[in-house]
Amino acid sequence: MDAKRVGRRVKAFRKLKGYTQMDFANELNVSIAQIGNIERGTKMASDDLLDQIAETLSIPREEITLENGKETAD
Repeated sequence: MDAKRVGRRVKAFRKLKGYTQMDFANELNVSIAQIGNIERGTKMASDDLLDQIAETLSIPREEITLENGKETAD
């Protein structure tokens, strides 16, 4: 998985769902800095956090990680 691509997709889906970084961080019980690092692609989210992100955004994890080979949110 490409951290920058995943980060761009997390950010795009977060915005589509109307979350601010602060609201999203609070919902996931992580720091806003951690969300920023994920969205910039400087840190990759753990598998558990990716699952939480997908669940919070009500989308399949594959939509974030591109495991299905499609890129639709960019």
